[in-house]
Amino acid sequence: MSETQNPMPLTVQALTPDTFAPFGWMLGQAFPAEPNASAFTNPATDFWHQHNFQTGASNGAEILWVNYRNTDRFVTHLEKHLLTEQAIVPLTGSIIQIMASSHADGSVDLASAAAFIVHPGQGICMRAHAWHATRSLSAEVTCLMLTRPSTTIDLVSHMRDGQAAHESAIVEIPRLAFTDSH
Repeated sequence: MSETQNPMPLTVQALTPDTFAPFGWMLGQAFPAEPNASAFTNPATDFWHQHNFQTGASNGAEILWVNYRNTDRFVTHLEKHLLTEQAIVPLTGSIIQIMASSHADGSVDLASAAAFIVHPGQGICMRAHAWHATRSLSAEVTCLMLTRPSTTIDLVSHMRDGQAAHESAIVEIPRLAFTDSH
């Protein structure tokens, strides 16, 4: 049978710091038992360090509001960003984040593919060169995204105008199918 008829199955797993470590960092971890210099708590507020975001550029980071509406359980394309990490924090619902590592030559390592459910109150920060796709678990999920401004402009030019992408790569892959047990 062809790959179209038999997609590679992925079981959606819970997001934990350990399960997501090959692809980046889990955000939304609890207040640390042993607070460091950047952690504070009192009756009115708590704040604590989650991750030092690296854009790979001197012009800083960009915060985007992103609406995900793709609920398809099949994944046929993955993208990666070559210069920057990228963080996604769901605000209005849960998402499924499909991830894969890169081979030494930069191509997708489908043997490493994994899918994670990311609920509001959690988030992820993907390493540069981590292949990924995002799916929504409802008609529309709004997310906060932290990325590099030039990567956004490069991606928009590619997707809207057909320009060659320089800071990202998007490739077609044999069809993956995820099952959500959550």
